Amino acid sequence: MPTAAYWFRNDLRLSDNASLHLACQQCDELALIYCIAPDEQTQWGFTRVGQHRKAFLSDTLHDLEAACAERGNSLIIIAGQPEQVLPPLLRQLNTTTLYCETIAAPEETAQVDALREHGFNVTTTWQSSLFDPDQLPFQIHQLPATFTPFRHQIEQSATQIPPPQPEIDRLPAPPAAIATIEAADIKAWAGAVHHDARSAFPYQQTQWQGGATAAAAHLARYIQSGLADTYKETRNGLIGTDYSTKLSPWLATGALSARQINHAVKAHEAIVGANESTYWIGFELLWRDFFRFLHLRYGRQLYRAKGLNSAASVSHHTDNFTKWRQAQTGEPFIDAGMRELAATGYLSNRMRQNVASYLIHELQCDWRAGAAWFESQLIDYDVYSNQGNWLYLAGYGTDPRPNRRFSITKQIANYDPQHAYIQLWRH
Repeated sequence: MPTAAYWFRNDLRLSDNASLHLACQQCDELALIYCIAPDEQTQWGFTRVGQHRKAFLSDTLHDLEAACAERGNSLIIIAGQPEQVLPPLLRQLNTTTLYCETIAAPEETAQVDALREHGFNVTTTWQSSLFDPDQLPFQIHQLPATFTPFRHQIEQSATQIPPPQPEIDRLPAPPAAIATIEAADIKAWAGAVHHDARSAFPYQQTQWQGGATAAAAHLARYIQSGLADTYKETRNGLIGTDYSTKLSPWLATGALSARQINHAVKAHEAIVGANESTYWIGFELLWRDFFRFLHLRYGRQLYRAKGLNSAASVSHHTDNFTKWRQAQTGEPFIDAGMRELAATGYLSNRMRQNVASYLIHELQCDWRAGAAWFESQLIDYDVYSNQGNWLYLAGYGTDPRPNRRFSITKQIANYDPQHAYIQLWRH
């Protein structure tokens, strides 16, 4: 059986990892590789991966390194664009066989295409959703345009979510040539970050740090605490660590899978019974699936300025965008949200919708600039959900209704009537 390499992408875990499991089955020697992206500027004038994302990812990779070492292998972290740095590395390892997960976004797809053009045999596996695409009760080209009929068809079909795969307890040995590879200095790459005590996701604390170890502990703790049973009532909160599941940063890096969450919730329901809140956790995971399948259906079209709405008119006011990004719009509620995002790398779902709506509809800015800022800042940045949500709010997705303009007055009245959030993040 041949030597091969496994390229970790957004699947930084050893459990419920079908792609890695396949690689382990099909080779005797396996090089485990992760590529950290080089620093690059967006067209909007800021770095693509900010310090909070780097810090959380650094912790995630350290956790994965330890897990690989415990199982007889080692994780090699290299710096550079995968399509540029993987070919010489694979040649050095004397292999043309590479395994990785499927990511159906344009840049990520282009990376795999480029590697194949270099002559490498790249085996990709779809593994980031609750349902596999071939389980859907329709073909991808028949994907419903909006979420509700998508959800209804899924639920009416009674399609079962596959259980998570068990954790890999032993990895194939690394090829000897791996010892000659110059690894990147992940600590230097991540740099130092100031941590804000007000954070709703204080990832500097051990129980909130990146990696599968903390993810599994948090999932168990969240379920056992009973918070899952009140999720629907608290999910629109703005302050503190308990108002929502707080699972998204681990989901985004792949330290935790959607199926692992579903499995834990179903086990909990089997003991104490299901309710609207435990259902709603699955509801939100299904939204996550929907955005993934939209990418399979529409691909690069979702990244056009007008998205899927050919009649749209896209404007952009650079000064307004800068004020929004720097929390200087003059609207206290919005500026509070933007301060929290910059200070912590995290923002509640409710505030994400508010600041996005304000940028698009009040400041008349290009939604893609906002999406790029979220990509830079959010520790739970997910290419599918980020693109899908911004398109949705802009009215440029599959549901192009123009009425997603949030009333700031109403939002404050509903979610911050005592101005506690505004006061918390007033500076």
